[in-house]
Amino acid sequence: METDRIYDKFVSNLPSVSFCFIFYCIFFLFITQDMCWGTLGTVRPFSNFHPDRDVAEIQAALETKDAVTLVSILTNRNNAQRQVIAKTFEETTQKDLAAGLKKALSGEVEALLLELLMPPVQYEAYRLQQAMAGLGTDEETLLEILCTRSRQQLQEISAAYQQMYNKGLEKELKGETSGDFAKLVVALLNKENVSGVVQRDIETGLKGHPSLPVFLFFQALSASLKGKKADAGPWIDILTSRDADHLNKVLMGLELESGQMVAQTVEKRFTGDFQLGLKVLVQCIQSPDAYLAKRLISTKTPIVQGIMVSHCEEDLLCIRAAYLKSTGTSLYTALQKQFKGEHLQALLAICRSED
Repeated sequence: METDRIYDKFVSNLPSVSFCFIFYCIFFLFITQDMCWGTLGTVRPFSNFHPDRDVAEIQAALETKDAVTLVSILTNRNNAQRQVIAKTFEETTQKDLAAGLKKALSGEVEALLLELLMPPVQYEAYRLQQAMAGLGTDEETLLEILCTRSRQQLQEISAAYQQMYNKGLEKELKGETSGDFAKLVVALLNKENVSGVVQRDIETGLKGHPSLPVFLFFQALSASLKGKKADAGPWIDILTSRDADHLNKVLMGLELESGQMVAQTVEKRFTGDFQLGLKVLVQCIQSPDAYLAKRLISTKTPIVQGIMVSHCEEDLLCIRAAYLKSTGTSLYTALQKQFKGEHLQALLAICRSED
C-alpha cells in the first residue's frame, strides 16, 4: 500500500540522536572551566555583588545624570540582583529606582534600563501589552513570545498580565485577533501538558510502535491540505500539543511525503495572519534560536531590545551563534553598525562579546 511505503520511508529517515542533544554535548565539552556557570545566557550573577555599594554609586550617578555608570552597573548584574538593588535603593532613599532613572535619563537608554529592572515574567507580560497597545497589533511579537515560551511560563505570564493590567490575557488576545489566527493564538497560550498528551497516545494503543503516532499526525496534516481550502484545525491541534522533538519528526514526515519544505506548503495553502502564525510556529519548532536570530536582523529597537533582554540569562549565546551562521556577521559587530552612545554600550554589555 502507498501509506506503508511512505511510513517505511519516513521511519528509515528518522535520526537516532537529536541534533540539539549533539550540539549541547559538543558545546559543554569544549567550553572552558571559567564559562561553566550553568547557563547559555550572556548575563550571569555578578560574583562580587554588594547591593549597598551599588546603590550608593547609582544614587550619585542619578544626581549627576551619569548614564555610563548606570549602564555599567545595571547591565553587569543579573535580574535577581537588580531586584535586590531596587529594593535596597527604596529602603535607603525612600524613592523608587525606576522613577529615578526616568528623571535622570531619556530616550532609548532609559527605556532599556527600565526594561532590565522588570522581573522576567512581568517583562514578557509588558511586551505582550505593548504589542496590543494603540492602533494595530504587532502580531509577530505576540507569536514570538507565545511560540518560544513553555506552558508553565505562559501561565506565569498570564497571571502577571492580570495583576499588572487588571485584564485577562486570553480575552485581550481574542479581542486583537480573529478567525483561525485567534484559535491558533489561544491554543498557543493554553498549550497542553506534553507529558499528559504522550501518556494519552500510549493509552490509545500505540505502545510498541513509537513512530506510529508521528506517522498518523503527518498524515493528518497532509489530509488537511487535500481540499480546495486547507483545513486549519489539524495544524492548530497537532502543532500546539506536542513537544518540539516529536513535532520535528512530524514535519519531516510531511516534507518527505510532499517533496517540499513545510514553509513552502504553508505559504501556498494558507493566507493572512494565520499563514504568518504557522510560519513562525514551524520555525520555532525547528529552531527557535534561528528564528530569534532572524528577528534580530531587522535591527528595529523594540525587537532587538525585547529579544536581548528576554533571553540574556537563558540562551542568548545560542541566538548569537545562530545569528553568525545566518548572516556571517557577529551580533556584537552588527549592533555597533546600528546603534550608538550609551544605548549601544548597554546593548553590547548584554551581548557580552564577539563571536
